[in-house]
Formats: sequence, structure tokens, C-alpha cells
Amino acid sequence: MITDSSIGWKAIQTRRGTARILASIMLAAAIPVLLFGGWAIYQTAQREDARRAAYETAMRVADHVAAELDQELDIAEALVASSALDGPDLGAFRTEAQRTAKARPLWEVVTLFDRAGAIVADLLRSPGEARGPPQDPENLREAIRSREPVVGSFGAAAEKMPGGRTIPLRVPVLRDDELRFVFSVGLRPSSIASALRGAGAPEGWVGTLADSNGRIIARSAPEDYQAGGRGSAALRAAVARGEEGFYSGRTLEGVEVESVYRALPGTGGWSAHFAIPSHDLDAPVRHSLAILVSGGMIALVVAAGLGALVARELAQQRRQEAERASLAVQASEDRAAVAVDAAELGTWCWDGARDEVSGSPRTARWLGLSGAEGADEGRWTSAAFLARIHPDDRPAFRRAVDACLSAQGGLDVEFRVGSPERGARWLKAMGRASNGGPAAVIHGVIADIDAEKRSAAERRELLRRLADAQENEQRRIARELHDQVGQTVTGLALALKSLESSAERIGAPPAMLDQVRYLQDLANTIGRDIHRASSDLRPTALDDLGLRRALAAHVAEWSRRFDVEIDLQWHGSEERLTADVETAIYRVVQEAITNVVKHASAHTVGVVIERQQSALRLVVEDDGKGIASECEGPAIAPGQAPPLGLSGMRERISLIDGELRIESERGGGTTLFVWVPLDNAA
Repeated sequence: MITDSSIGWKAIQTRRGTARILASIMLAAAIPVLLFGGWAIYQTAQREDARRAAYETAMRVADHVAAELDQELDIAEALVASSALDGPDLGAFRTEAQRTAKARPLWEVVTLFDRAGAIVADLLRSPGEARGPPQDPENLREAIRSREPVVGSFGAAAEKMPGGRTIPLRVPVLRDDELRFVFSVGLRPSSIASALRGAGAPEGWVGTLADSNGRIIARSAPEDYQAGGRGSAALRAAVARGEEGFYSGRTLEGVEVESVYRALPGTGGWSAHFAIPSHDLDAPVRHSLAILVSGGMIALVVAAGLGALVARELAQQRRQEAERASLAVQASEDRAAVAVDAAELGTWCWDGARDEVSGSPRTARWLGLSGAEGADEGRWTSAAFLARIHPDDRPAFRRAVDACLSAQGGLDVEFRVGSPERGARWLKAMGRASNGGPAAVIHGVIADIDAEKRSAAERRELLRRLADAQENEQRRIARELHDQVGQTVTGLALALKSLESSAERIGAPPAMLDQVRYLQDLANTIGRDIHRASSDLRPTALDDLGLRRALAAHVAEWSRRFDVEIDLQWHGSEERLTADVETAIYRVVQEAITNVVKHASAHTVGVVIERQQSALRLVVEDDGKGIASECEGPAIAPGQAPPLGLSGMRERISLIDGELRIESERGGGTTLFVWVPLDNAA
């Protein structure tokens, strides 16, 4: 006898033997690949080392140039702090600036601008020499606007300024927190280029300093190089893209290169670039790739030879495994059938290609279909299968099947079988499509949920009757309070008023009059409290005037009593709704506002009701502290029942086939959404 355990053990042994053979083939094929691949990795690592060296060189140059510029800015800031700029005479400052410029080899132009950007003094030229327009006026305007030192660039007009290409450093001159001048120093690009030539880059590498506009400040390769000229397209794209990274492109000489760059901190967008010729990087890799391809071909030949030797053994093992798998599948199907019978489920299969349905005898019995008695399963056309489903549920079932077939997803639908005349029985179909498209097949089970549905219907009816009884009892108590207790208190108030008048006529003592007035005020307060309690129990406006006016009165009263701004908006028709819908919506709004006043610490509440032709939508939103979940509420004392506000609202809305949803977060307020259909209620 073949058991499941013996089949499983033999299958494991077969898989282990096959795995050992495949491992031998893969090892034989992988040895030459690993050897030559290691060599290729080594060569590739050399390429990465070259790129890493370029990156470190760019970092070193960037730090060096940034330090040089910081030093020049510090000297310029120390110069503008001189008291020679405090008075109207700039002669002393000119002398001091010229002395400083002679000690700074990078300084070529020293200019003083006023607050409007006009040149006040060119400190290194005589007053009669011609002066051109300020270089990089955008940078000058930025210094005037920000009142902070800035590093400039060549500007858009750099290519049209032969002999005048300098890099401006702008330092605002502030006195008593007021901008008086802008001190500008023009640096020589040729002096800055020394940082590139001293970086120690290998021969053939090209170093470049570029400003924020992609114009060349300095370059280690002087051929065809002009300070202020536009850099290559790849360089300009890298400057616009980010602060550091790698990119490929061509140099100004047309050489294919891979470049690394990094932005210089505190320079307003300068960046250092080092380009490595691609030929120098790719030559070792191309050589390794050729060797790797040759080794791969050899490995494939070895693998093919080993594969031919074990092909027969693999085929034999495959046939044996197929036989054992067939036995295992049969055993699994037997176990599945036992499980379905034990769970009292029916099986069904919808074949989209053949447009037919098959099912177990239990499925046939539940749906009233013939052809499955004494057989493992019956077969019917899809039309015959659908004809047994209740007419009201038939379209929804068909849509669910079509969606499952087309999307290759799951199916979970509840439906009734039978007819309104003979009574209906609730069933639930579950399944999943095995393939997508019209040719898909749905395999699933059918469960009898009639008892659950009937229990839910009975519970719903019980809740409805309980709600009606509660409303009737509240209506009775409200009427008793208003008609009996209220009238008695009113009579008491009138009697006290008469007593007050009599006491005044006979000249009663003031203390007695004060006592009578106090009792009269107390009676009036009791009358108002009784009226308010009667209105809260069952507002007469809801029965007499309708939902909108009843809500308006309730909102106005609570807003006045608790100092909370409540805004009520009604959109759509004002036609009266059925009593159960009006009562449910009123109670939900009443409970929501009560929760806001008690727990939310809100300042404003918005109530919006939209009356549509087929549905009514309600939104209640507050700006309170919110709740972490729908189940969270105020603290509950030991032995106290949990609050039933939210569950009560859900039950009321469910009785009129509506939906309730709550969205909230800590400190973000709470929003309550209600949707109620009106096609059968209005």
C-alpha cells in the first residue's frame, strides 16, 4: 500500500539526486567563469580606483579653493571695517585699499559701489580712466539685497569683456545697520588655476573650475582655454544637476571622458571637475571582457558535455517523479473532498471557455439542479445555473463572475436561490480564477448562510423595534414633562408672582420680598430646565416642522449654552423625509455634538447635510483634539459600562440601510461621514 509519507519520502530522495547532478553541472560550468570573472572584477576595480582617485583630487581642490576664497573674503571684510569709510572723503580708504591690493596677488580690480549699484570709486585706477559696467550685476544686486558677503561669477557678458575677466567678491559696507557701500574685489582666474595644477592629478587628466553659470574659471589644460568661456555641455548639465557626482561627456578638445565633480562650499555655486579619458579607464575592462567571453564559451562546452551524460538519468527520474506526483495529487484530492464534506460545503467550477458550470451533489441540491445524483459532480450550462439564482441577485452574481474571470482575482458574493413565491435561501459563493481572460476557470466552494442571514434580519428587526420603543417612550416622557410637570411649575411661578404683588401691597419686610423673588426665579429656572429636558428627549419641531428646522433649533441652543460655534448648512431639497430617517439623522447629529462638547474641547463644529435625489449625505466636523481610534473615548471608571455613543450611531444608521465612517487623528479634529439611501425611504 502506497502511503502519503512513502510518496513524500521518495519524492524528496529523487529531488536530492537531481539536485546533486545539477550542482555538478553548474560547478563544472562555473569554475572557468569564476576564474575569468575574478580577473575581470580585478580590472574593474582598477577602473573604480581611478574614479575614486579623481574624486579625492576634486575634494582636495574644492577644499583648497574654498579656503583661499574664505581668506580673501576675511581680508576684504577686515578692510571695509576701516574707519576711513565712515566719512565722505575716500582718499584715506583708497590708499589703504591700494596697499592691501599690492600684498594680495589675486586682487586685480578693487571697486566701491553705492547702494544703487553705481561705481563710486575704482580704487586701483586713476579717476580719469574709463570704467566699464560692473561685472556680474546679478551678484552685485544679491549683495545689496542680502547684506551678506557673496562670491560672484563671470556673468553672461564675460565672453564680450576681453582683458576684463575677473571673479568678483562682494562685501557690503554697513554702518549702524545701514548699507552705505558695496566693496568689490576682482580676482585673477590665472592665480586660482594654480590650485588645479598643484593637485597632483595623473597626466592626461583635465581639471576645471566652473562657476554657477557653467563658465570656466580656471583649467589645468590651457589649450583653447579662455577664462569666462562656456564649459562643455556635460559640465553645464552637471553644474545644474547637483552638488557632486559623476558624469560622462567630451572635453573642449573633443576627448571622451568620465568626470567627477564637487561643489565648493560658500562660493555661490562654484564646482571643481576632474575628467579622466574614457580610453584609459575602459582599456583593461575591454581586455578582461574578451577573455571572459572566451572562458564562458569553454564553460558552455563543458556544461553541454556533462549535460549529455546525465540526460538519460534525468529523463528516467522525471518519469518516476511524475508517477509519484500523480499518486500524491489523487491523495490530496481525496483529502480535500473529505474536508469539504466535513465543513458542509459545496464545490463548483465555472468554465469561461465552455460557458458551463460543474458542481458537487450538495451544490446541485441547494440550487435545485438535476444531473448530479449518484455522480461525483453535475454539469449545467451557465444560463441554467444563473436561472436558479434569485432575479434580484442574478445581475450582481454575473458581474462578480465576469470581474473574476477578467482580472484573475478572487470572488466572494452572497446571493439567494429560489423565488419570492416559494421562499428564498441565502448562499455564499467563494472562488478564484486560475487563468486570466475569457478562457479562465473559477474553482470555489458554496456555503449555506441562510441561518446567519435570518439571525441578522431578526437582530435588525429587534433593533428597529427597540429604537421605535425608545423614541415612543421618550416622546411620552417629554409630553408628560411638558403637559403635567411643566404646567405645575408654571402655576407655581404664577402663584409666587401673585404672592410677590400681595406682599408689596401690605408692605411686607424687604427680606420676605427677596425670599419670594428668589423662589420665583427658582421656579422659572426649573420650568426652563423641564422645557429643555423635554426638548432633548423628543423635540416637537422634529415632528411638526421637519429635520432641517429641528436641527437648526438644536444647533442654536447648544451653541448658546456651551459657547461653541456650530455652523449648519443644508443643500438640496427641503422636502420632508420619512420619520425613521429624520429621527436617525437627528439623533446622530445630537450624539455627535454631545461628544464634541464633552470630549473634544473644540471651538468650532461644522454640520453639512446634502439632500440628493437618491441619497442623503451628512458630514459633522470639529477642530478638537481628535481620537486615536473609533473605539477610544473618555476614561472609564471601574465597574462602569463602556460608552455606547459610536455604536448607537452605527446601529441607528444601519437600520435605515446607511453607512457611517469616522476619520480622526490626535490633535487634528474628528470628521463623521454618513450616507443614507433615499430611493425607498423618501
